[in-house]
Amino acid sequence: MNTTNRWMALAALAFFACAPNPPRDAAWVAAWATSPQFASTGLPGIPPAEPFQNQTVRQVIRPSFWGKTLRVRISNDHGTRPLVIGGAAISPRTEGAKVDLAKMAPLTVGGVSSFTLPAGTSTLTDAVDIRGWSEGDLAVDLYFPEHTGEPTWHWNGLETSYVSEEGNFAGAAEFPVRSETTSRYFLSGLEMDAPGATAIVAIGDSITEGAGSTVNGRQRWTDVLDARLGDRPFAVLNHGIGGARLLHDQVGPSALQRFDRDVLAPAGVKYVVIAFGLNDIGFWRFVNRPEENVDATQIIEGYRQLIARGREKGLKVIGATLTPIGGSVYELPDNEQKRQQVNAWLRQTAGSAEGFDAVIDFEGALRDPEQPLRLRPEFDSGDHVHPNDAGYRAMAEAVNLGLFSDAGE
Repeated sequence: MNTTNRWMALAALAFFACAPNPPRDAAWVAAWATSPQFASTGLPGIPPAEPFQNQTVRQVIRPSFWGKTLRVRISNDHGTRPLVIGGAAISPRTEGAKVDLAKMAPLTVGGVSSFTLPAGTSTLTDAVDIRGWSEGDLAVDLYFPEHTGEPTWHWNGLETSYVSEEGNFAGAAEFPVRSETTSRYFLSGLEMDAPGATAIVAIGDSITEGAGSTVNGRQRWTDVLDARLGDRPFAVLNHGIGGARLLHDQVGPSALQRFDRDVLAPAGVKYVVIAFGLNDIGFWRFVNRPEENVDATQIIEGYRQLIARGREKGLKVIGATLTPIGGSVYELPDNEQKRQQVNAWLRQTAGSAEGFDAVIDFEGALRDPEQPLRLRPEFDSGDHVHPNDAGYRAMAEAVNLGLFSDAGE
């Protein structure tokens, strides 16, 4: 079947699979997410994101819970030109780049299979009925018929996805893989119609993102926390960006800039865990921006702004202590002093009107009892900042499930 005929068939299937006008009482809740960031990080070792033209990207995701229908968020937030989507589809992923074609559904916007996102915008697709699908991995296909320009992406997605040879292979059973990637492209979220479900946002830097954990292992602390919540209809949405800061942009928008997009905008969010500070303390030296050298008081003021914004929207706002940096590139006397000052404030004000509603002690979960300024050796990925899989598990196990009142102990 040629490309034109195949997409005519998919458009016909869309009549049955998609609901451009879902019921007014649909209970949309975010079930998976990632944070879009800039195409160029400005950091050595991370080349700018390459554009696409006449290619399809098949990206693998796993929702935290399932509902009756789903819809996907496609993002051109950081694009510099209109993004043309020439076709899109979603399918259960079986293995590798293979999908269950019998349950493939086209993704449409306003009932049409080809659509354009202006620069700086995102969109939600029409609803897809997934009753009868088995829970597990999903493959989201996006076909880019025209030059995308600098992509909106998430560099360190820690999950293998697939870039095709030239052509439209959205929804195709045979996907000709030109290359593999662990980055996310233009895909930023997925929502389920799931009454009673709740989303928890974890917003932070590379330690929230999961740097140092096993690719495809789903061993980030957010993954392990999600597993601890078991069959309860909770999603833990990972909005970590490696190198991200609370107060300043660099590899992506600062927390102050992206809080509305990543925390307040997703459907069904009731809780947020904010884990920032180490990059605010030490990152400015690596990018040679002495004007961005901040003190503990400025970091605390940034926390207060996010606390106020979250509480205004009725969220429970949870903080996290800054983890050890001894032996790392961040280990400098003034950096350690700032870390200690921030952690003291976090602990002293937890549960008060001045501070976070609660604080998770990630420092206590990871520090070496023999050398408390360092990570425990068995939790260290090797750079003395980022935990390994065992360290991320210890972080997740340090989270009291009672913080999430609907979850119970």
